[in-house]
Amino acid sequence: MRRSGMWIQRWEPEDETFWEAEGERVARRNLVFSILSEHIGFSIWTLWSVMVLFMGPEYGIDPAGKFFLVSMATLVGAVARVPYTFAVARFGGRNWTIIAASMLLVPTVAAFSVMEPGTSYTTFMLCALLTGVGGGNFASSMTNINSFFPLRKKGWALGLNAGGGNIGVPVVQLAGLAVIGAGGGPRVLLGIYIPLILVSAVCAALFMDNLATVKNDTGAAKEAVRDAHTWIMAFLYVGTFGSFIGYSFAFGLVLQTQFGRTPLQAAAVTFIGPLLGSLIRPVGGRLADRFGGARITLWNFVGMGAATGVVVIASMRESLALFVAAFVVLFVLTGLGNGSTYKMIPGIFQAKALQKGLEGEAAAAYGRRLSGASMGLIGAVGALGGLGINLAFRQSFQTVGSGTGAFVAFLVFYAACFCVTWAVYLRRPAAVPDSGQSADAEEKPQLTYAQV
Repeated sequence: MRRSGMWIQRWEPEDETFWEAEGERVARRNLVFSILSEHIGFSIWTLWSVMVLFMGPEYGIDPAGKFFLVSMATLVGAVARVPYTFAVARFGGRNWTIIAASMLLVPTVAAFSVMEPGTSYTTFMLCALLTGVGGGNFASSMTNINSFFPLRKKGWALGLNAGGGNIGVPVVQLAGLAVIGAGGGPRVLLGIYIPLILVSAVCAALFMDNLATVKNDTGAAKEAVRDAHTWIMAFLYVGTFGSFIGYSFAFGLVLQTQFGRTPLQAAAVTFIGPLLGSLIRPVGGRLADRFGGARITLWNFVGMGAATGVVVIASMRESLALFVAAFVVLFVLTGLGNGSTYKMIPGIFQAKALQKGLEGEAAAAYGRRLSGASMGLIGAVGALGGLGINLAFRQSFQTVGSGTGAFVAFLVFYAACFCVTWAVYLRRPAAVPDSGQSADAEEKPQLTYAQV
């Protein structure tokens, strides 16, 4: 490995000798500090899931207005993921992590300045929009870590990176619970995060590396956009990560609006689902490494559908205990599915490389090229699922006064995700060969996605 300053010139993770001698140590170090930065990013992105709990009647904002606030934070976070994906190759993983971490100061300081009754709704909306930069951190972090690890380790590494980042959601909610319980105001919570943002930026500067081998490939981006698997996986990711982030923003508001919980009572429960969903995400990656991401994803959607059905029953019966229990199970399954679906992405493009006749490092390079290009788009579309969830809740509460209608819609969507996963990745033992293959190609093993 040749290293110049913070730039690594040679990086060959698929070479087992290189990996064992020096690659694994460097990759793990970068993973640790990538997780730290992404963790803070998720906390800032979902900051308004906590801020709305502080906003009592004196703020003059009804539940529909609060759902719209968190929806806008979700929207910007989703859109930001596209440029953040390409920023890693443009600036370097280390360099961009420093920039992205530092940018989190903008929404945090802005909210600190205006968080009080009498502030206009438009001002709150602008502050919520600014927190979207935290959502972009996920895309750059995952793209960066994807380049550091070999295919056989990607499920674990990406799951751990994403799970550690996702934990930022329950952590900020736990911090909010502590502040509310202690009788503090929202500025206390914001004041806690300002120095933490600075710490994450400094750690990235001191301990992370740039990979000179990572380049922006406009051809790969265009190829990924044209590839049907990119959009199929984006659709499935709406079902897993879109559900996770959407529910993370909405859970406390649903408890307050539908079940009449106080801010403290809502905060005491809100963090549980995101915490368990985050912790289970690496397990989803591990299971996908062992049994295949498509199989784990398929049965995970069955579980999500069943849990959502129980949530619908609890919502109709107004049973708080059953509602919370089923919702927490649903959170756990969204986290498990996050890990398994993200594992599928590099596996799919590696399988396509083999279909094209590539082998060894050439196949691995093709897989990294296409999976890296597709991850930002998949992550962005997936995060838009969170926007859809919060808008669905807003409409459901405005129309029928409860979230039941929204949950029924989510149940139908999970059924569609199950059907797509089965039809595309598990229905047939092999995919149809590329057009233009010779007759001799029929004698070769055809491509199977069942192991992705």
